[in-house]
Amino acid sequence: MIRVYLDYNATAPVRAEAIEAMGRAIQAGGNPSSVHAAGRAARALVEDARGAVAALIGAPASTVVFVSGGTEANALAIESARAAGSRRLIVSAVEHDSVLENARHSGAEVELLPVDRDGVADIAWLENRLSRWDAAWGRPFVALMLANNETGVIQPVARVAEIVRAVDGWLHVDAVQAAGKIPVDSRALGADTLSVSGHKLGGPQGVGALTFGPRVSLTRRLHGGGQERGRRAGTENVPGIAGFGAAARASLASLSAMQAQAVWRDQAEKRLAEAGAVIVGAGAERLPNTLCFAMPGFGAELQVMGLDLTGVMVSSGAACSSGKVRPSHVLSAMGLAELAGCAVRASGGWATKGSDWDRLVEAWIELNGRHAARRRAPAA
Repeated sequence: MIRVYLDYNATAPVRAEAIEAMGRAIQAGGNPSSVHAAGRAARALVEDARGAVAALIGAPASTVVFVSGGTEANALAIESARAAGSRRLIVSAVEHDSVLENARHSGAEVELLPVDRDGVADIAWLENRLSRWDAAWGRPFVALMLANNETGVIQPVARVAEIVRAVDGWLHVDAVQAAGKIPVDSRALGADTLSVSGHKLGGPQGVGALTFGPRVSLTRRLHGGGQERGRRAGTENVPGIAGFGAAARASLASLSAMQAQAVWRDQAEKRLAEAGAVIVGAGAERLPNTLCFAMPGFGAELQVMGLDLTGVMVSSGAACSSGKVRPSHVLSAMGLAELAGCAVRASGGWATKGSDWDRLVEAWIELNGRHAARRRAPAA
C-alpha cells in the first residue's frame, strides 16, 4: 500500500537537517550554563539556533525565548499580559485550544472576537469593542492567530495590530501554523508577542519559542536558574533546540517551494468540489498547504478512518485533542455548525508531492461513493 501523509499541520516529518543537528548536539554533550569548553559549545549551539528561529520570524535574536512548544509559548504570553494588569482578554473565536483554554483558565474575563463565514476576524467588531474599553479592565489584550490550523485561513494581523496599538493594547499572535509556510515578520506584523513551534516545521516535538516586542515584558512561569536570560528556568533542551534551529533555517530557505503546494491544493480542491464536497474558507486567503473540506451527512471520523485504510493520512479538527475526533469549534464559530462534524483537513509540507494530493482525491471520491451507495441502499 502506498502511504500518503497529508497531516503536516498536526506535525511535520522531521527534516534530515534537523536529525543531523540533533545528533551532533547529543554527541557534543555539555550544559549551556557551564563555563568550560563543553558548556560553551552547547551554548553556541543554542545561540546559533536562536538566530535561525529569529530570522524565520523576523525578530531580534535577543527576544527569542525557547520553551517546550506552542502551548507553553501561548501560555507565557497570556500569563505575562495578566501579570501586566490585563483583566479582560479578547481572543478570536477560531484560536487554537492552547490559546482559548489558557485564556479561560487565566482568571481573567474572556470575550470572543467573532469571525465571518470564511473564518476572518471581524475588524469592525474589534474596533467598536476597544473604543468602549473600560479602564477597570486594565490594558487591552487581543489574541489573533496568523493562520488557522484547521482551515489555513490567514488573518489580517497587521491591520488588527494598528487597532490594538491605538489603544496601547497587547497583541499576541499564534504563528505556529504560519511559520515556514508563508513569510512571517513579527515586527512588520506589529505583534507584541508571537509563538512558534518546532515540530510544525520539520523539527522535533517538544520545543518552541516566543518572541516579544519592546512594548511588553515577560513574566517568568518557571522559576529556578537564570536560563533564557532569566525568562524561563531549566536547563535548555539543547538537541531539541538545535533541531528546531536547523528546521527553521531549512524552512526559510524553502519558502518559495512551499508555494507550489497551492497549485496542487487548488487542483485537489476543484476536483473535490466537483464531487460534492464543501470547501471551507474558500473565499479567504489561505496557507498554500492547507485544505479543509466537508461532506454533509458523512461523519469526519468515518472519512478519516476510511482514508487511513487506503493509506491516506489526514485529520479532523485539531490533532491536539488526545486523538479524539470531535466537532470543530472553528467551523462552528464560522457559522458552519452543520458541517462541524463532517469536515476533514489535508495539509502538505516539505516532502509532499503533487501525486500525494492526487491520491487523496482519488481515495476520497471512491470512499464517498461507497458511503453514498450505502445511504441509498434500502433497509433490510
